[in-house]
Amino acid sequence: MLQVAKEATYLMKEGKPFFYLGDTCWSAFTNIPDGEWAYYLNKRKAQGFNVLQINILPQWDASQTELNYEPFKLIDGKWDYFSINESYFEHARSLCQKAKEQGFELALVVLWSNYVPDTWASKFYDRGILKKEALDAYIDQVDRTFSDLDPIYIISGDTDFQSELCESYYIEACAKLKAKAPHVLYTTHIKGRYSYIPEGLEKQLDFLMFQSGHNHKDLSMPYSLAQEMATKYPGKPLINAEPCYEEMGYSGGENGQWTKQDIRRAAYESLLSGAGAGITYGAAGIYSWHTLLADFASEIGEGFARPKPWQEALQFPGAWDYGFIHSLWSTYGLYDLVSAQELLAVPNPRFRISKAHDETILIYTPYNSELKLQLDSSLYEGIAIDLENRYVSTLELKAKEFGTYIEKTYFHNDVFYILKRKK
Repeated sequence: MLQVAKEATYLMKEGKPFFYLGDTCWSAFTNIPDGEWAYYLNKRKAQGFNVLQINILPQWDASQTELNYEPFKLIDGKWDYFSINESYFEHARSLCQKAKEQGFELALVVLWSNYVPDTWASKFYDRGILKKEALDAYIDQVDRTFSDLDPIYIISGDTDFQSELCESYYIEACAKLKAKAPHVLYTTHIKGRYSYIPEGLEKQLDFLMFQSGHNHKDLSMPYSLAQEMATKYPGKPLINAEPCYEEMGYSGGENGQWTKQDIRRAAYESLLSGAGAGITYGAAGIYSWHTLLADFASEIGEGFARPKPWQEALQFPGAWDYGFIHSLWSTYGLYDLVSAQELLAVPNPRFRISKAHDETILIYTPYNSELKLQLDSSLYEGIAIDLENRYVSTLELKAKEFGTYIEKTYFHNDVFYILKRKK
């Protein structure tokens, strides 16, 4: 079972640091047949993922599916939230059990924003808003179905909080579920490029999530939001739970899509800017579980372009890059990170620097560049890693009047530096 470390910047499992490496599979319970689920779990386990983020209720922007899983009785195209379909939850539990058998932790969204009034997404779903009077019965069902599997409960999904009524849904849902399952961890997933969490909800949460999202007009979001959230809500682990998804079209119907270098940049910038407890990967075609001939509503919500089928999306190379991050953090013990931008002799917000508890210094640059650091070069030795090819180069740390100078490497794209203090 997961716990928060006493340093309150990372998670623990069975007494050891746990780096949260999530994969976004929001539509699992409604769109994935058992055989495809087994293949998916096997592939993601091999890549180093250890958490699956899943929406308990149907994802409002999932791809069309021929499967017929409805959590509530359907009457005239709307759900009767007072009539729970037990078979839906039995099926969802069976998928979760198979994931747990493969060693995955479950991060389950309780109430996506479209099910709650006064959110940006409440107008997009044709099944109707969950009535407040039905909340108790639904929370009871969630607890009976999942709590003994020790999930992380993500109370909200992609939500903003536009009214006291909206806030009350999430505050009450969290309190009700915590009363039944106090042993598991609680967090929340908020709208992209957004940082507000109501105080009555935030106080109930064990760690926090944000999403830098899929809008390409402000590429600072992974690090600026991490800094903002870490400052605004100190004392809790922080995770970018939705950076840009690999091969997702830019939001708003804009031309272009996110590359594997884009998603790497978002990950390292987040991790070295205050959100060091973990990172979540996403792939267009996986979160919605898209099939070749299925419909996909590109005109609703953020207006994402039609994705590739899940079979293609599961082969996207960026997932291996995220697995490599997990390997780095585990190998070098990169926990309890503290942002250390002050070490840059020449400020550059695109270069991100953190220091680990053992004084290991981590630097990410989105392009190959010389480095000037306010650091005693005689105390450190280090390596540079070409993140495109995972080549490793030794470094010469040169003493200068400002501190330490590191020449440009022979690499061509983004670089990750690890400077260890000499023994």
